[in-house]
Amino acid sequence: MSQFGNVFKTTIILALLTALLLWVGNLIAGSSGLAVAFVIVLLMNGAMYWWSDKIVLWMYKAKELPQNHRITKLVREVAHKAGLPIPKTYIVESATPNAFATGRNPKHSAVAVTNGILDLLDDYELKGVIAHELSHVKNRDTLIQTVAAVIAGVISYVAMMARWAALFGGGRDDDRGGSGLELLVLAIITPIIAVLLQLALSRTREYMADAGSANALHDSKALAKALKKLEAGNKARPFRRGEGNPATAPLFIVNPFKGSAIIEFLSTHPSMEKRIARLEQLRF
Repeated sequence: MSQFGNVFKTTIILALLTALLLWVGNLIAGSSGLAVAFVIVLLMNGAMYWWSDKIVLWMYKAKELPQNHRITKLVREVAHKAGLPIPKTYIVESATPNAFATGRNPKHSAVAVTNGILDLLDDYELKGVIAHELSHVKNRDTLIQTVAAVIAGVISYVAMMARWAALFGGGRDDDRGGSGLELLVLAIITPIIAVLLQLALSRTREYMADAGSANALHDSKALAKALKKLEAGNKARPFRRGEGNPATAPLFIVNPFKGSAIIEFLSTHPSMEKRIARLEQLRF
């Protein structure tokens, strides 16, 4: 799929998530429910826009790296090639080979790598990974995925409340709520749809970042080689229990958690075979 196709798919997914949220708000309390849902999403998105980078770096106890560190030098080189401001660089103490980027925009961004990835990849492969992460920064993927996560979270919360309401006599037809069938859809089916849309968005942005890496370096082989090693490395050494939060899986270049979905539409990342095949099709 072309970059335009990925952008179009992202737009459609976000539109569907937003429509789903508005339907939920309207079903719960009519126009007032719609307004409440909008305000909740606006406030939560605003908070995450400003503080999501600090939260995730704190969560993983990331430490900022000095200017003369191997990764800092590589990030500076790749950022220059990509025409982006130089982000801060961080290290996460973990043997799991992985990396992620965060930040609300290119001027306020950070790239973090684990000890494991430094031991696994050479500088050529690391440049492919860094270019992938900087592509996420350029595309403002942290913000886009935060918006999707917040919308899906609000829908799931409302669905949970609907299930509790049903246990205590909810689901009646009245002027304020929907029919019993509508509430059943709200309580059970709607959050599933929201999560599937969120996962589809995450996979789409991964494809875009892969292509962005290849375009920035004019070379798709660096990332393709890195992804092959990272897939094997994360299967052999995933995050241990308590080492990370599965909700952050979409941030990483490959899913670092055990139990990654076998079925692709239930996964935060596309299948590695498809990612590598797309990269190998690119010519420079």
